[in-house]
Amino acid sequence: METEETFTDTTDLSEIRNAVDKIRAEAAKIIVGQDKILNLLIASILAEGHVLIEGVPGLAKTLMAKILARTISVPFSRIQFTPDLMPSDVTGTSIYNSKTNEFEFRKGPLFSNVILIDEINRAPAKTQAALFEVMEELQISVDGTTYPMAEPFLVLATQNPIDQEGTYRLPEAQLDRFIFKVVVDYPSIDEELHILSSHSKRKRIHDIEDVNAVVSAAEVIKMREQVRHVHVEEKLLRFITQIVNTTRNNNALYLGASPRASIAIMMGAKALAAMSGRSFVIPEDIKDVCLPVLAHRIILAPEREMEGVTPAQIVKQIVDGIEVPR
Repeated sequence: METEETFTDTTDLSEIRNAVDKIRAEAAKIIVGQDKILNLLIASILAEGHVLIEGVPGLAKTLMAKILARTISVPFSRIQFTPDLMPSDVTGTSIYNSKTNEFEFRKGPLFSNVILIDEINRAPAKTQAALFEVMEELQISVDGTTYPMAEPFLVLATQNPIDQEGTYRLPEAQLDRFIFKVVVDYPSIDEELHILSSHSKRKRIHDIEDVNAVVSAAEVIKMREQVRHVHVEEKLLRFITQIVNTTRNNNALYLGASPRASIAIMMGAKALAAMSGRSFVIPEDIKDVCLPVLAHRIILAPEREMEGVTPAQIVKQIVDGIEVPR
């Protein structure tokens, strides 16, 4: 007969807390407010997930992603997605070498550690699909050869709201590969006043060169390993499965969340717990990541969408309707 494993808190998470504080301090040099979004972006790094950042133009989505990338001492690539971008422009292509009479593979910009994809929904589905394999399996297959990606590997993608002209809706399979979707809203009056004041005092529009790398690749890999060992009690695992299962049996939804969503909630909650210095997950960690994990993975029933209901509202109803384990 199997016995339940007892949990002993022996994990020292001070390194993670120190690293998170350093990243926040560097981001604060440029970014005003957006603390909640920044926390989710940092959590995605620790949870080994990719992030989709949505918002109207001008809300510093790209700047925020670039700043986060600069805080990690790893190679960085930025790809601007456009309607004429081809898959080979992203993954790479084979080029004939007349000297050797052979084809040589020239790597594309995806061969890096941190990838910023700007306006991902400006490119058609064929180019978007080029990201499927690398985002899930951390490898790229071209002409029968598989190229593994160096770790840590992270995709930060920005997109404009899908109702804007010239955008293509991301397929559900691709949305499911993003651990979080974070929505950047307009700043408050006080935050915008701070933005104006900061810009007025700067010699350059964006002093992004002032942002320093404060975390190495080896440190990120070590922190990710620590996050994987954060403890989640059985009753909290059941809480997660109840939330996700309810999305599949909800009359307001046409499509519910996949098991990948359950894993994303668990890993996101572990990351938030570690960022708070805890080696165990609490219900609030789970509730805090449910919206960014689930909102982009569910599809509303047509009649509810016509009524103006949003995925965020349904997620909130589902989470609030399930008893929180104590």
